[in-house]
Amino acid sequence: MSRALGIATIGQAPRDDIAALFAEQAPVATRVVLRGCLDGLSDEDIARRPPKNGADTLYTRLRGDRDVIISKAHVIERASETLKRLREDGADALVFACTGNFPPIPGDAGVLFPSRILNGLVHGLLPQGRLGLLIPLPEQREKLTEKWKRPGLEIVAEALRPSAGAAEARAAAERLQAVKPDLVAMDCMSYTPETKAAVTAVLHVPTLLAITATGRVMRELLE
Repeated sequence: MSRALGIATIGQAPRDDIAALFAEQAPVATRVVLRGCLDGLSDEDIARRPPKNGADTLYTRLRGDRDVIISKAHVIERASETLKRLREDGADALVFACTGNFPPIPGDAGVLFPSRILNGLVHGLLPQGRLGLLIPLPEQREKLTEKWKRPGLEIVAEALRPSAGAAEARAAAERLQAVKPDLVAMDCMSYTPETKAAVTAVLHVPTLLAITATGRVMRELLE
């Protein structure tokens, strides 16, 4: 019997890049349904709710592959309705496609949050050592370094826009290479396998890509 995967993005649908990568990880014939927490809003509506500070800042893309920063609080306010609509679409498994940490959200029971998957993998693979982070925006460095901090783990972070080309990815990887991380986590769902390939060609250390790591866990729920 065919299964359905529901994906909630923090921006707007369509996000064919995210849907296609999850479809590659899902069992054959899985129906993929994607909705955005900011669906139905105009650019002006979104601009009226800018991030208040670094902790309220999320990176995403809107229609037309436009890079934007948005308010995390605004996304949280609209997340429950998005999850509800995906359940009404018949989703058998749900993914909240953002690597940020989120508080409990009404209707989030059983939802896969990539931040928890990445955190679990890093905790298991690197009990202590130096973790390299690739993050979308420089202004997120303090918040995301704090998110990952734990005893025995040193955090080094470099900003790399997910829409950046191979040359920018290599440059960010070279900056990380200079501080010799033991493991790298790519802390955004918009990073692609192509970006990972550019990074690992420079770093030569294990590198975790959020979307494929989450997709492989999601497959376990659908098979």
